[in-house]
Amino acid sequence: MSPEIWWYVSRASGIVAWLLLTATVIWGIVLADGLLKRRAVWLLDMHRWLGGLTVAFLGVHLVSLLADSYVQFGPLDILVPFASQWRPAAVALGIIAFWLVIAVALTSVAVKRLPRRWWRGVHLASYATFWLTTIHGALAGTDASRPLYVTTASVVLMAVVIAVSQRILTTHLRRRRRRARAERVWSSAPDTSV
Repeated sequence: MSPEIWWYVSRASGIVAWLLLTATVIWGIVLADGLLKRRAVWLLDMHRWLGGLTVAFLGVHLVSLLADSYVQFGPLDILVPFASQWRPAAVALGIIAFWLVIAVALTSVAVKRLPRRWWRGVHLASYATFWLTTIHGALAGTDASRPLYVTTASVVLMAVVIAVSQRILTTHLRRRRRRARAERVWSSAPDTSV
């Protein structure tokens, strides 16, 4: 077996984890936004499955980095921000994204035992996780300058920006409609102040 195999595995699993994270975030936006009118159980299961695959490929990414001899990462280098000597800022972004993924995954498992507001706040960290991971891949990844990676990154970024924009706009419109309905109800109520 080639000694470079672990370097290839770490690169490939990192990219696959990033793409799965992207799919998870977009699928979560679709679910939260109600873009799919029918909220079947399988839709939520698909979101959870994508999240689980993201965690699994992230695990492969980290284990293969430890097994690789190219950069020689140790456990602290992959778990503690700025502990790595190799591209410390770029690696730190990936480590922070890793811990955010773990927080989102753990709170998702415990969603029924947590206050909804608290779970939602942690779950919103998925947006930050996506951006941190994207920047980590661009700065720490050795494939970042390759045309296929650049094209993929461009498509991924556009997809997430469009999905997030859609989410923000529809949330804003829903709030305006609710306020308008409430104002109509209050304005049509009989005056009892006499």
